[in-house]
Amino acid sequence: MQSTDLGNKESGKIWHRKPSPATRDGIIVNIIHNTSDYLPKVLRFLNVAFDSSGDCLLAGDHQGNIYVFDLHGNRFNLVQRTAQACTALAFNLHRKSEFLVALADYSIKCFDTVTKELVSWMRGHESSVFSISVHASGRYAITSSSDTAQLWDLDTFQRKRKLNILQSVGIQKVFFLPLSNTILSCFKDNSVFAWECDTLFCKYQLPAPPESSSLLYKVFAVTRDGRILAAGGKSNHVHLWCLEAKQLFRIIQMPTKVRAVRHLEFLPDSFDAGSNQVLGVLSQDGIMRFVNIQTCKLLFEIGSLDDGITSSIISPHGRYIAAIMENGSLNIYSVHTLTKEINKPPPPLVKVIEDLPKRKVSSGDLKMKVTSGRVQRPAKSRENKMQTRILKQDLTGNFENKENELSDGLNKKRLQILLKGYGEYPTKYRMFIWRSLLQLPENHTAFSNLLDKGIHVAFLNLEKTYPIKSRKLLRVLQRTLSALAHWSTIFSDTPYLPLLAFPFVKLFQNNQLICFEVVATLIINWCQHWFEYFPNPPINVLSMIENVLAFHDKELLQHFIEHDITSQLYAWPLLETVFSEVLTREEWLKLFDNIFSNHPSFLLMTVVAYNICSRAPLLNCDLKDDFEYFFHHRNNLDISAVIKEVYRLMDTTPTDIHPDSMLDAFVALTKGQYPVFNQYPKFIVDYQTQERERIRKDELDYLRERQTVEDMQAEVDQQRVEDEAWYEKQEQLRKAEETRREMLLQEEEKMIQQRERLAAVKRELKVKEMHLQEAARRRLLQLQQEQREMELRRLDDEIERKIHMRDREIAATAKDLEMRHLELESQKRLYEKNLTRNQEAVAKEMREDADACRRKADLEEHMFHRLIGMDQTQNQKTQKREEAEEKDLHLKSEKKASTLSEASRKWFLEKEINDALHAQHACNKVVPRCYTERVASSCLPRNSELNGISAVESSTQSSLNQRKAYWDSMEPDLMARVRNLRQRLATQARNRCQTPHLLAT
Repeated sequence: MQSTDLGNKESGKIWHRKPSPATRDGIIVNIIHNTSDYLPKVLRFLNVAFDSSGDCLLAGDHQGNIYVFDLHGNRFNLVQRTAQACTALAFNLHRKSEFLVALADYSIKCFDTVTKELVSWMRGHESSVFSISVHASGRYAITSSSDTAQLWDLDTFQRKRKLNILQSVGIQKVFFLPLSNTILSCFKDNSVFAWECDTLFCKYQLPAPPESSSLLYKVFAVTRDGRILAAGGKSNHVHLWCLEAKQLFRIIQMPTKVRAVRHLEFLPDSFDAGSNQVLGVLSQDGIMRFVNIQTCKLLFEIGSLDDGITSSIISPHGRYIAAIMENGSLNIYSVHTLTKEINKPPPPLVKVIEDLPKRKVSSGDLKMKVTSGRVQRPAKSRENKMQTRILKQDLTGNFENKENELSDGLNKKRLQILLKGYGEYPTKYRMFIWRSLLQLPENHTAFSNLLDKGIHVAFLNLEKTYPIKSRKLLRVLQRTLSALAHWSTIFSDTPYLPLLAFPFVKLFQNNQLICFEVVATLIINWCQHWFEYFPNPPINVLSMIENVLAFHDKELLQHFIEHDITSQLYAWPLLETVFSEVLTREEWLKLFDNIFSNHPSFLLMTVVAYNICSRAPLLNCDLKDDFEYFFHHRNNLDISAVIKEVYRLMDTTPTDIHPDSMLDAFVALTKGQYPVFNQYPKFIVDYQTQERERIRKDELDYLRERQTVEDMQAEVDQQRVEDEAWYEKQEQLRKAEETRREMLLQEEEKMIQQRERLAAVKRELKVKEMHLQEAARRRLLQLQQEQREMELRRLDDEIERKIHMRDREIAATAKDLEMRHLELESQKRLYEKNLTRNQEAVAKEMREDADACRRKADLEEHMFHRLIGMDQTQNQKTQKREEAEEKDLHLKSEKKASTLSEASRKWFLEKEINDALHAQHACNKVVPRCYTERVASSCLPRNSELNGISAVESSTQSSLNQRKAYWDSMEPDLMARVRNLRQRLATQARNRCQTPHLLAT
């Protein structure tokens, strides 16, 4: 076992010598990734994915490093550093260089392995994405997490649909069924639904598992044809569901050491038409066991208890198994090595004992040793070991049957007997039998070298000559024909090669190596002498067919001759298409079961038998077009009868005209390298090659000259076109200028008309504005007039109210005067009583003043004596002086107060007298002269009261002046009334002022 450490390398070889995996473990190479840092550690691989071809592997570790391993080219490359662990990978998109990776931040990114650039970044999941399923076309992908599944369009990288479920249910897996448009969703409650991809219409739901089974599904796998679903979980049982019948048809019980199933994977086979029969079951012990789901037998197993497997994936063509081990490394297994002993057919049960040649033989030659042994099968459990008796014979009696023993242990004679009994090989084992009959060497390296040369120039435009609807089929046909052309030069010029190879390409389109080797073996053996008359049809081979036909059916041959139908019409179309145009798929397979099982002459005899069995319709044909149509289209013919006729012809044809005398026996392709094919007139091919090369050079020269002429013509045309375009543009500009001038004149005319209309509108608006202003002015004047009238009415009301108040005040004043007169009479008598009392009080006050002056003099004298006695200190003198001054001031204030009290008493008496006189004058009463004189003599100082009356008059005059100023501001029509009121008030005031003077006189 080889081991490769990636280290810090970004690219390099996967292995340095050709791998030779042992049959026991089948490991091609073990890949580890150790860092060479200060503290070296192992970077564990987490996920792997194969591309659609199965030769390239994508692997990502827990630090986000993603590598591409080219198992065919023996190279690895670091294509991306995502800096975070990847949780899922997908590498089978329709753009072969792109891949999807789900990261630990719940995002999905698309990268390109060639440019190493980010193509797209898809977000939408809220939990870790654990699986990515890609549609068979590579244009859609489903990403699944525990809570949701999302459908993405990989052309636009937009999300198309989203599946939301209850958190209590949970998603186990959502994926596309292979080669179909159906989505299968599996949930944690064991429910499985099938949906239509485009409409998301629920097609069906699988019924619940049997009640006796407590298995909860956790892992799932589907066969290539999408018919069988395998489900497993925490149990040693695996359930197999038929999706067509929608029912559980088998339960496989694994060995007792298996307690839980961690992964399921079907092993593809190139010859089972997608109905995979081998299921890989990875259990909790790290061992992946491969069992046959039909026989329920354990075939082989990988992994061990010491070196267990955590996850694995199988390549689409079933050639490799990539397994991530528990130690973080990556193992690549060879399925061919693991199944070499399993696919080896068991020894025959019947042995034919033949007579020995009549010669003396030693005792050792007659010994037949019977031994018991065990069929060696890798990594099988003890209970599955089988004891078998192996019969070993000496080679002495096998010289005659040596050519009948095939490489895979099959016996050609036995196969022929089986074929004659059943007419065809079983469909299930047909490809295996063909591969054994043809002894295909499966030279992978040699075939890869042919493919690496690329598409041959002769088949670059194959789709134009042979249009095929399927792009995949066209691509496989193109590669196969190119490989044949690179193998031998003649095949690049063989016009019928696509017709010859197409049925095999269609049959082996998923395995191009087998397809190439089958076609090459067919050409070497069954197409012998076909190229001797190249490029014409093989006249010699057609002559063999015509001779056989002449011997067995002269009438039919004579009919052909009479209607000028040669072997190039009734034989060559069947040969160059190998009967694919005239037979159905099942008939063609049945025919080639017999062709591959017999001598190469069987094919030529088949052409003769086909004509003989169709003699009735052929004898009725008279036109050449009818014959051509007959040999290029399907006819109502029993292929079993044709094959039976072929065997009769093989047995009854004379030796001198039998094709087997002119054709060599079957020769298989050599191993390692393919044999040289030069069975053609080399000089013709070389001449044609030279002529073709000369024609190609002449054509290149012609094309070069024509290209030069075309370039010159193109330049002239371009110049002419430019000139014409320039002139046309100038003409267009001139027309555009004239048009714009006309438009400008029209616009100016329209502008003038619009201005006139605008002026008319402005005039109308001005007139309307004037009318509106006049109406507003009238309304304003009317409003002002109404306000003035209201103000005048308010003033009239105010004047009337004032006049009324004045009249009431005058009446009240008259009443007050009468009351005042009575009060004055009473006060008069009181004043007379008080006059005497006041005179006595005055005399008393004068005495008190004299006493005060005497006390003051005494005080001054006393103070003088004290001042004389207090001359010792200046401060005491100052203090005494201040006290004296204070006393003096006190006396002065007392004297002044007495003076003021006397003056106030005198003023009060005068005021009382004047009031009495004023009251008496107001009442228009005559006061006796004696009384007046007596009052005047006794109260003469009170005449000052007249000054108070004058002050009252002056205040009254001032009030009248203020009222006059107020009323003068009123309107003229009110002034007269105000003047009349003022005159009346003035007259009353004059009368009021004259009364005291009359009383005084």
